[in-house]
Amino acid sequence: MSKPPQNEGVLATNRKARHNYQILDTLEAGIVLGGTEVKSIRNREMSIEEAFAVENKGEIFLHNLHIRAYSHGNIHNHEPQRIRKLLLHKREIRKIGSQIAQQGLTLVPLDIHLRRGKIKVQLGLAKGKNVSDKRETLKKKDSDRDARRAMAEANRR
Repeated sequence: MSKPPQNEGVLATNRKARHNYQILDTLEAGIVLGGTEVKSIRNREMSIEEAFAVENKGEIFLHNLHIRAYSHGNIHNHEPQRIRKLLLHKREIRKIGSQIAQQGLTLVPLDIHLRRGKIKVQLGLAKGKNVSDKRETLKKKDSDRDARRAMAEANRR
């Protein structure tokens, strides 16, 4: 018997986001897509590395999300890098908008995933890191990895 199709899973991740930003809070949002965009995303033909979200007139929009044109699309194929609307509750939008305005935070997409067959974007409310913070994070990561290796080596003996 064949395995049923997996209903949930990460389709794309933004690995640069956790390196360049300190993530303070995360939230999940729906995204308004056209038919060929959904097919391209399910084929994992997208890039979210340069994407960011902006609040404008009580709505949140995702900029610079590149979704490649669907290979079997016809004249109704989508534009690869258009601005896409995100679906959130009004109270969430107001809360995020005030935090962005007052604290100088940024909204960055962390990943795009499937949830019950729907495509969702996980957004991170983030504060930019400076160069010394990035170095400190890398040093901590290296020391943690070395400690885990030493523990594993000690357990093998």
